[in-house]
Amino acid sequence: QVQLVESGGGLVQAGGSLRLSCAASGRTFSWCNMGWFRQAPGKEREFVCGINWSGGSTAYADSVKGRFTISRDNAKNTLYLQMNSLKPEDTAVYYCAADTGIRIRPGIRWGEYDYWGKGTQVTVSS
Repeated sequence: QVQLVESGGGLVQAGGSLRLSCAASGRTFSWCNMGWFRQAPGKEREFVCGINWSGGSTAYADSVKGRFTISRDNAKNTLYLQMNSLKPEDTAVYYCAADTGIRIRPGIRWGEYDYWGKGTQVTVSS
């Protein structure tokens, strides 16, 4: 079992940056592919980015490519999301998720992930 706790959200002006962290408990973190998803009010949860267990494969939604960077530190059981050049449309609750399945590449669908954090709010003002 994996427990996930996000942190680092907040209020930032457009063009600013934030770094989200996701602390994972359990010994299986280093085996899991990990992902970040987000959900804005009135919208469905959407894939943001993902990273495989080793960090050697990543995937990004087109809307965040070139602005967001996902990374992980398996020694610290922590997942990160560096968000630069933030836009008002990035405003959402951000969730980290763990996939305990055996996949070479990170999944891009929420159904591929088994465990979820409670989320952290990111608000970007214009």
